[in-house]
Amino acid sequence: MANTNNIGKPKFNFTWFYIIIGAILLSMYIFGDGNNDQIKEVEYSKLKEHIENGYIEEITVLENGEIEAYVKEDKADKIFDKKSEKKGARYKVVSSTGSIDNFDDFITEMKEPDAQGKKKFEGTLTYDKDSGFLSGFLWNIAPFLIILGIWIFIMRRMSGGAGGQGGVFNVGKSQAKLFDKDNAKAITFKDVAGQEGAKQEVKEIVDFLKNPKIYTELGGKIPKGALLVGPPGTGKTLLAKAVAGEANVPFFSMSGSDFVEMFVGVGASRVRDLFRQAKEKAPCIVFIDEIDAVGRARGKNPSMGGNDERENTLNQLLTEMDGFGTNSGIIVIAATNRADILDKALLRAGRFDRQIHVDLPDLNERKEVFGVHLRPLKLDPSVDVDILARQTPGFSGADIANVCNEAALIAARQQKKAIDKQDFLDAIDRIIGGLEKKTKILTQKEKEAIAIHEAGHATISWFLEHANPLIKVTIVPRGRALGAAWYMPEERQITTKEQMLDEMCSILGGRAAEETFIGHISTGAMNDLERVTKQAYAMVAYAGMSERLSNLCYYNNQEFSFNRPYSEKTAEAIDSEVHKMITEQYERAKELLMEHKEGHAELARILIEKEVLFAEDVEKIFGKRPWASRSEEIFSNEENNKEETAGTAESETAESDPEITANDPSTPNAETETNA
Repeated sequence: MANTNNIGKPKFNFTWFYIIIGAILLSMYIFGDGNNDQIKEVEYSKLKEHIENGYIEEITVLENGEIEAYVKEDKADKIFDKKSEKKGARYKVVSSTGSIDNFDDFITEMKEPDAQGKKKFEGTLTYDKDSGFLSGFLWNIAPFLIILGIWIFIMRRMSGGAGGQGGVFNVGKSQAKLFDKDNAKAITFKDVAGQEGAKQEVKEIVDFLKNPKIYTELGGKIPKGALLVGPPGTGKTLLAKAVAGEANVPFFSMSGSDFVEMFVGVGASRVRDLFRQAKEKAPCIVFIDEIDAVGRARGKNPSMGGNDERENTLNQLLTEMDGFGTNSGIIVIAATNRADILDKALLRAGRFDRQIHVDLPDLNERKEVFGVHLRPLKLDPSVDVDILARQTPGFSGADIANVCNEAALIAARQQKKAIDKQDFLDAIDRIIGGLEKKTKILTQKEKEAIAIHEAGHATISWFLEHANPLIKVTIVPRGRALGAAWYMPEERQITTKEQMLDEMCSILGGRAAEETFIGHISTGAMNDLERVTKQAYAMVAYAGMSERLSNLCYYNNQEFSFNRPYSEKTAEAIDSEVHKMITEQYERAKELLMEHKEGHAELARILIEKEVLFAEDVEKIFGKRPWASRSEEIFSNEENNKEETAGTAESETAESDPEITANDPSTPNAETETNA
């Protein structure tokens, strides 16, 4: 729990510290006595002469016999050849006497009035201890010591950002953070939901760190390194920490970018220091996150230059991973989502022996992930983890954590005592589609065009066997989208050509409805066309699903290669096949719309009136979908049990993981439809 006592208190800023020190030094220079005095040393007889002439206004006698006499400002030119240009400067003559008593008698005589009644000395005479050495030290040496201290402090601060702790000379030290049982809470496999396959592979690493003799006595060797590969947010870092927590060994964690520095040789030095520390703490685990920052393949981009330092760092890493034995107790775990660009020498046996794929969670794994993130939340009995897991296909562990947090925020804004089912539905809609913009003003003609467009998607998807099941259609602006059709994609391991063609036809339903029933087309279908074009090119160029270029794949995995793996003639054939495929599905969509134009018109009318349509509303118009899936039946039952509130679209939220097919928020010109 955050400390609320510090809320509202001003934070310390080192800039103010520097300003205060500078002001003190400036004031010492301007107002300090030691810096501003104009001093002249004279003989004792000469001093007595100045006193007799009436030039002196104040005298200080020290214990050692030294005399400091301050001269009247209007008489300074009588003693000093050149007056000081410093503001507020005082003029002082310094001398010494052998007998303080004799000097005291002389001053007494000078204070006596003469025949005209005038006194030659009317000032003050004071006696003080000898502080000359201390005063001279403070005024002459102390400022330099202060400046030196500030310089050392600044250099240490700078070295903290560039080379870790301990000063500028430790710039080559490793910046790895050490987690052990003394300074960190152990993370175990219980904290990592799902990923059963990945956990199974790393469990033997844990067994080796706990009981290495079992493997070494039989002559076996544990892999030196394991590379976790997977999309962002799937829990690669968490899995590595769980390995260290289960094995109860020290855990060095750092990012690949921590090796890269502007100074030459720093990266290699940090690699050496990291493995030196690891050997001292063995058995231990070294975890390098985002290793592609330093492990990118060498020599791939020679024309750009500036890669020598990164390559030197990689060379040192390769050397260090070969430099320790399999029985040293050091295991290197790295994580990346770009394993295809890593250097082959890094992936060979003896360095990173294994690649462990950490994929997006499936249905059962999403239930486990929800179970972990729902533990600290106050839930209403209406929340069903099974339904939430079915709503979120394709969500990573980080996405699910975001859903749970967003649902808690929504419930808190509405001042609820617990988080209910509707809060999670709103959170999913909010994360995927963006925030509802109920204040965006649309003309009646624009509203009708959007309704016809979205009704086209709903109509086509309802009558296609392989199209994703429809869950909700809305024309309420959300994010940058003016309208959206929400689906529940089926989780397939492979996809057939027929499934992809049906999906393309459904996506083109919005543009086809505009042309068929409005008579003109708009920019609202830009995202639809982008998705269809990419999918068609993937089918033709990569999957070999066209007639002219069947069973051919032109996929090129060379990141810095600017040459296409096919000729210009083949490129023309690919373009031709893509255009033919999209045109066929577009005509198919228009034919389906004409067959069901009455139902489409009714859908558009209800959309304009209610702004939101659910699957059961479409079922009332077209009848039961011929190819209803099990997931559709589940959500249909859920919707039937839900209370319907007519005309309040904002209270109705789809129970699905939608796939926005029209006016997607990522479309750069999605909002241009409002100007049509």
